[in-house]
Amino acid sequence: FFFFFFFFFSSSSSSTHTNIGGGWIEAKNSRGEVGLVPEDYIEVWSGYQKWLLLAQKTGVIQLCITGINYILKYIHIENNGNDPWAVFDSNASGGFSNNWAAQPEGTETGETSSSAWHSGGHGHPQAYQGPGAEDDEWDEEWDDVKTSGGYAESEAGEGGAINRGGAHGSSMKIALNKVLIAISFYMMRVRIYTVFQGGEAGPVWAYPDYQLDCVVADPKKGTKMYGLKSYIEYQVTPTTTNKPVNHRYKHFDWLYERLLDKYGSAIPIPCLPDKQVTGRFEEEFIKMRMERLQGWMTRMCRHPVVSSSEVFQLFLSYKDEKDWKMGKRKAEKDETVEVMIFSTIEPEGLPDLDLIEVEQKCEQFNRFTRAMDDGVKDLLTIGNEHWKRCTGPLPKEYQRIGKAFQNLSSVFNSSGYEGEATLTDALTAAGKTYEDIAQMVAEQPKKDLHFLMETNNEYKGLLGCFPDTIGVHKAAIEKVKEADKLVATGKITTSEKITMSKRASTMSYALQAEMNHFHSNRIYDYNRVMQQYLEQQGKFYEMVKCGNNSKSSRAFHNVGRC
Repeated sequence: FFFFFFFFFSSSSSSTHTNIGGGWIEAKNSRGEVGLVPEDYIEVWSGYQKWLLLAQKTGVIQLCITGINYILKYIHIENNGNDPWAVFDSNASGGFSNNWAAQPEGTETGETSSSAWHSGGHGHPQAYQGPGAEDDEWDEEWDDVKTSGGYAESEAGEGGAINRGGAHGSSMKIALNKVLIAISFYMMRVRIYTVFQGGEAGPVWAYPDYQLDCVVADPKKGTKMYGLKSYIEYQVTPTTTNKPVNHRYKHFDWLYERLLDKYGSAIPIPCLPDKQVTGRFEEEFIKMRMERLQGWMTRMCRHPVVSSSEVFQLFLSYKDEKDWKMGKRKAEKDETVEVMIFSTIEPEGLPDLDLIEVEQKCEQFNRFTRAMDDGVKDLLTIGNEHWKRCTGPLPKEYQRIGKAFQNLSSVFNSSGYEGEATLTDALTAAGKTYEDIAQMVAEQPKKDLHFLMETNNEYKGLLGCFPDTIGVHKAAIEKVKEADKLVATGKITTSEKITMSKRASTMSYALQAEMNHFHSNRIYDYNRVMQQYLEQQGKFYEMVKCGNNSKSSRAFHNVGRC
């Protein structure tokens, strides 16, 4: 056994490769042919990997497994596999063999969290694939579906995180049991406080004294592999350091995946703007993507939990390429993800909540978000139709009216009557005024409707995430309701039942804090965007009244005097 192991492990291939720079490698294949290939297209194997491939082909791998199992059995190492409930299932009484719930919060249990549970994660067809897929991916920004860039047609924001992977349901169920009963709380906590507004109490997140913000600007086109691969890089400047860092779209997508994985069970993380196959380097598309990335980053900056997280701070203020890559690997190994994030939340000196009352508030909020979702989609549909009319048929109608006035003026001029010059000049001025109005109508949606539509598009994506967040809370409440039955059947102890109730209460505090955060941001956003929309509408009609229209009006006034 050890002879085979040593022989295959130490073997090496006769193929050679030389890195010549620029993303290219000179390589020789098994036939002895030498040529240049992209660095991303080959993988350099270690001696161990070569041994593994050969062992699989020759059947030696089975011999190795047999030998290792024999050694493990001989030194009495028990292997429970990857099942996170192995400790629970191996207990004949049906309870936990190591009673974590009975220990004080923050004490050591003798097990690391990596051995205590396994996360299935949120799946995503566009997800960053981890450290193995470095920045030299060939087509990481491409997607199979081209987006229209419009509002009503795009449904990317619907469904939120709930539709991102089939494994989420089972992994969430396992981790939910862990977070309610069988975990030790981590030392770093997110605190929740209670404030009184208008006589009503409500949990809120602990907001920082300084509001973080950032600016996404200065998009530049970059190339790799001697121009064969192109990408757009954006400059992101946080208000905390005022030092810009550069990021590509794939980096924003990586950040989104990390935030979704870590906070998606407690905090709605809206989708990024869609990927696009063609036209990625067109000026209009780059401008639109940059604006939507700015909106997404601003929303993340305004959330006290997300903005203070280590992964978000890394994205905004990494020092160099080494710091960025090390930070990425650390974030990808983070174990407080999905519902485990509730283990880091601590209501500051607050009593346990009445879960029945919380359930009623949750249902009320659920109904509100569904109704708001319908209202937002309706406004997007109507706004999209109005945009098309303003940039299509409506300006053409004004142009036709203007042409008709000018044609009539030409006809009047052909009469030869000397006393009608003032009238024909007024008709010509009126026709040109209508042509100017046509131009103003076509440009006006970019000045007012655009911002209203963008805000609603953001909220469509945000509202699509809430069913998943609310679903996690409902599952926890259902678990607590089953506690008496579990105690009666001996599956959990009375102390574990109390722990379940306390931790479900913590989840309820988190949900209510998020509900209050959503409402306060909603009021601020719609106040701001409606004020801007109506101000721009007022300016538009003022321009129609006081612009070129005033000249034609004065001309007809002079005709009346004549």
